[in-house]
Amino acid sequence: MKNINGLLGINDSYQAPTKIMEILYDRKRREELFMKFLEAFNFDVSYDWFHYYFQDEHADRKQKKQDFTPVGVADLLTALTGVDEGTTYDCAAGTGGITIRKWQAGRTRTSLVEYKPSNYLYVCEEVSDRAIPFLLFNVLIRGMNAIIIHCDVLSRNTYGVFFVQNDKDNPNGFSSLNVVPYSQDLASFLAVKFVEERYSNLIESKEYPAHLYDYSSKQAI
Repeated sequence: MKNINGLLGINDSYQAPTKIMEILYDRKRREELFMKFLEAFNFDVSYDWFHYYFQDEHADRKQKKQDFTPVGVADLLTALTGVDEGTTYDCAAGTGGITIRKWQAGRTRTSLVEYKPSNYLYVCEEVSDRAIPFLLFNVLIRGMNAIIIHCDVLSRNTYGVFFVQNDKDNPNGFSSLNVVPYSQDLASFLAVKFVEERYSNLIESKEYPAHLYDYSSKQAI
């Protein structure tokens, strides 16, 4: 396993979620960290680097039976659902392993010249406070366009919504991070119930929020 703690500058793995979230809020720091991770993993972004790290160090495998989907199963799901352009929904997304394999299949189905991140939107829902920072890290570093919802997928109780956007539609670029302000329109659009606001507002994209939603038609742009 790579020295993830060393890359994050922490001594113990329990510090990782808080440390990652702190860094993600600072664009300069996170993109410097992204480059360190890319170099450490030989620029292979085709899989979730945090799969075993999170499962071994952070998952509640005894009480909550938190085990990650094997890559082979993720690839099977991708094959069954196809890799057409459009929106992909991943409930109980964890740190994003399935979403990453879906993204990998989508971006490699065409040449780098033809691939446009804006043709794909990933909607991920996850309830774990510890998993959310890793999930955000994974979609940001890969330049995805994504809506990350920190919620219970059954009760729909929601604690935060993030809009991740590849502002320049650059296949090799990182995404911006936007914490979406709560509103009734947003709650209706996402079919969620806002019960607590755990994240301070952050808007990095100049196009946000108009680029995210067309509430009149209730469709994602």
